[in-house]
Amino acid sequence: MGDLPFEKTEKQILIRSESIGEIGLAQNERSAEQLLDHGIVIIDKPSGPSSHEVSSFVQKIIKIDKAGHTGTLDPGVTGVLPVALGKGTKIVQALLNSGKEYIALMHLHDEVTPRQLKDAFKKFKGKIKQFPPQKSAVKRRWRYRSVYYVEVLEVDGKDVLFKIGCEAGTYIRKYIHDMGEHLGVGAHMQELRRTKAGPFNDRDMVTLQDLSDAFHYYKEEGDDTMIKKYIKPLETAVEHLHKVWIHDGAVKPLSHGVNLMVPGIAKLHQGIEPDMMVAVMSQKDQLIALGRSHLSSKKLLEEEKGLGVDIQKVFYFDNE
Repeated sequence: MGDLPFEKTEKQILIRSESIGEIGLAQNERSAEQLLDHGIVIIDKPSGPSSHEVSSFVQKIIKIDKAGHTGTLDPGVTGVLPVALGKGTKIVQALLNSGKEYIALMHLHDEVTPRQLKDAFKKFKGKIKQFPPQKSAVKRRWRYRSVYYVEVLEVDGKDVLFKIGCEAGTYIRKYIHDMGEHLGVGAHMQELRRTKAGPFNDRDMVTLQDLSDAFHYYKEEGDDTMIKKYIKPLETAVEHLHKVWIHDGAVKPLSHGVNLMVPGIAKLHQGIEPDMMVAVMSQKDQLIALGRSHLSSKKLLEEEKGLGVDIQKVFYFDNE
């Protein structure tokens, strides 16, 4: 089984200054109401509706004012679609650029040999060059994307089923078209299913009907068991990011828009680089904010003063 880059290594935690934190709400302490306003649900997107329509369905099912999906899937594509809820929609930024995995069915327009197919997949791994299709949300110019792994699962005549792990913004339909061109026979995508989006995979998914049933039992029967199982805390959406944990005294200033200064940091992950997006956490592992690190891990550990993290999105809420 292939791994996206963040799945390959365990991040080491570096201690800057020892302290015991009391601020923050543990994930298993969240009420259903808190999850409905600060949570994320991983929908098994059906074929047909757009990602935006699925997000709208979620909003109507659980009767909230706002919901937002992370990473568009075309109407005919199925699978992992994280939908952030309520005030949690600010988390979308953290997931848009995370790695993705898909299971794709490619139909070749003519027969090729096993050796030709193997060589083609080898060539279309690592850094690849793509020109976005006409129907795309980005400027149409050549750009490079990383294919982290690709594995042929089954070949049946001209049909090739394969798994691909890739950088965000990789167009699988174009990937298949380009491979067909390279093989000299042409090819098109018949089916596509997303199986990973950042830290989430197909084991996390629930259907729209599952969500509807869970909300019914919560509101009509007073049973929050399933709704709390299906809606995940926002912290699960930053598992792929490097983290910085802060002292209790820094929590309130950050929640009011103040940037994180170096003395406010208690511990941090190794491997942080300047301008890297990081998750800022309380010492009880509640997500406080997202921001861009101003310094490397080494500097964050050694410096006595100065800017540590430029805060961009705040998520902190009290146990209301």
